[in-house]
Amino acid sequence: MANEIERKFLVKGEYKNLASKSTRIVQGYLSSVPERTVRVRIKGDKGYITVKGIGNESGATRYEWEKEIPSNEVEDLLKICEPGVIDKTRYLVKSGDHTFEVDEFYGENEGLTLAEIELSSESDTFNKPEWLGEEVTGDVKYYNAMLMKNPFKKWGK
Repeated sequence: MANEIERKFLVKGEYKNLASKSTRIVQGYLSSVPERTVRVRIKGDKGYITVKGIGNESGATRYEWEKEIPSNEVEDLLKICEPGVIDKTRYLVKSGDHTFEVDEFYGENEGLTLAEIELSSESDTFNKPEWLGEEVTGDVKYYNAMLMKNPFKKWGK
């Protein structure tokens, strides 16, 4: 059983010029219940299926299992996913000893940019770059599975 420990932040400044890589990601959810989300994704030219468990009290740690599968199988599975495909570009931005994954969203979530950092423990320290905004770790409305159901563009309504 593998646990993922990550913290999530809003992005408030320029980061793209610091990125070492960018990749387009399209993903959908076969199940979006918090106890077990099942996601399929095409990341660049590769396909993946991922199962995530419910987060702990802080929201930073949860079970994650991921396996690479053929991208054509992901395309087939996307046809039966719950409504609301997530479309984004992920930028990898190094800061100190860590790399942030910065996601710029499109479609119904356009205007939202989030940064995640994976840690080896919840007590790990890391550099907080100038472009990093408010921490939203554990705020479920920022989970991709929730952005699919309640997109960013609808928040003000």
